[in-house]
Amino acid sequence: MAAVSDVRAHNIGFYKPSHWHTAQEPENADGKYVSPFHDIPMYADESQNIFHVVVEVPRWTNAKMEIATKDPLNPIKQDVKKGNLRYVANIFPHKGYIWNYGAIPQTWEDPGHKDEDTDCCGDNDPIDVCEIGTKVCSRGEVIKVKVLGVLAMIDEGETDWKVIAINVEDPEAKDLNNIGDIQRLKPGYLEATVDWFRRYKVPDGKPENQFAFNSEFKDKEFAIETIKSTHGFWKALISQKTNSGGLNCKNTCVSAADSPFCCSTDEAKAVIEGTTPCGTEDPVPCSVDKWFYYEKE
Repeated sequence: MAAVSDVRAHNIGFYKPSHWHTAQEPENADGKYVSPFHDIPMYADESQNIFHVVVEVPRWTNAKMEIATKDPLNPIKQDVKKGNLRYVANIFPHKGYIWNYGAIPQTWEDPGHKDEDTDCCGDNDPIDVCEIGTKVCSRGEVIKVKVLGVLAMIDEGETDWKVIAINVEDPEAKDLNNIGDIQRLKPGYLEATVDWFRRYKVPDGKPENQFAFNSEFKDKEFAIETIKSTHGFWKALISQKTNSGGLNCKNTCVSAADSPFCCSTDEAKAVIEGTTPCGTEDPVPCSVDKWFYYEKE
């Protein structure tokens, strides 16, 4: 595996909607391309339960960026809906994403597995993370976090776990060790998080999201076990022991003995060089800055 401390964002470009959409590929210190989904180790320090997170959406921004799980080497791209780049609405009183939002690499919420707690199958993505530290991170940045808890969101009938974590380098990290510490030191933040996830799709004409456990957060231990479970599903995915569900598992760092999808450095380079060249940056629609109001159910 590549040392994750040596992985950095690379090749940030903006693309017209007819091509790739605001994509970036990471490379390691040797200049070799890697998949942010498969090649970055889940653990930064397994003995301390410190995990890596790939930042997809910096706090206060609106562009709905995500690891493109179905594309070769899984670049971070902006989601598209009906041919248009997708932005989340500002539902009053929120502005964009209210945390640094990202995913834990080498995890997968298996759509073929029904969770016994939520009674729903996984959403076919890496497990999501809300990083609640003071710093606004950069898109594509790989950070080390300690886990504080988890929220079980039900998104259109699928299990979509939201891990709550903090960057280990954040000045507040030493005081935040479990979900109760957030209640005590950041009053209102967890309630705002539930409110955000409950309502953020309403402007798109969709119903409010629902949650298991009566919309309550589970603690650190529960969250870590949930992450470990999704890592097990990923292992089955990358070793072709389960159906890939249309996901692209091409990688450069998982050993060929463990993954039939492992490719050479030259193959990875060819994938990147074969992508559509950068186009002109699309202007951000003025509607992105508007606040959306509606009466809560």
